Amino acid sequence: MTKSRQKDDFYPTPLVAVEALMDAERFDGDVWEPACGNGAISKPFSQHYNVVSTDLNDYGYGQSGVDFMMESRLLAPNIVTNPPYKHAQQFIEKATSLKAKKHCWLLRLSFLEGKNRRASLFNFNKPSKVWVFSQRLTIWRGDEKPSGNGTTAYAWFIWEGSATETKIGWI
Repeated sequence: MTKSRQKDDFYPTPLVAVEALMDAERFDGDVWEPACGNGAISKPFSQHYNVVSTDLNDYGYGQSGVDFMMESRLLAPNIVTNPPYKHAQQFIEKATSLKAKKHCWLLRLSFLEGKNRRASLFNFNKPSKVWVFSQRLTIWRGDEKPSGNGTTAYAWFIWEGSATETKIGWI
């Protein structure tokens, strides 16, 4: 762990990112937020959906001590989260193995890059949609106060059904 990186990737999701997803997507049934942190996604979603909020760590919201990667059952048919980036692909593969109806991941747009990821994920498990943010976001460590302008290109990656093509749109 370096000084600039939060140990377990606690980077709360900006409200603008959550609202953009809720404007672009609808969900049939409950939503599971498996990396709920401080509730940045769960709180706005709970105004429209029943949300199951869990996290490995205790950041003051939801049920802590729940390791998504060790779960053997789906706690809700839909998953929405900003996963620990270093484990993003494993989270996606886990959601797929749990047979989530729809799963949505806030990730850097660069997640699309790389021949290893293409071969191990995208060649046989394509997202149905990728919603690219027209304006860059800044996602701050949980122990920092947000300031400044967006520096990184992000997108919501949506898996729903068994897509053969990926729709790319802008939000």
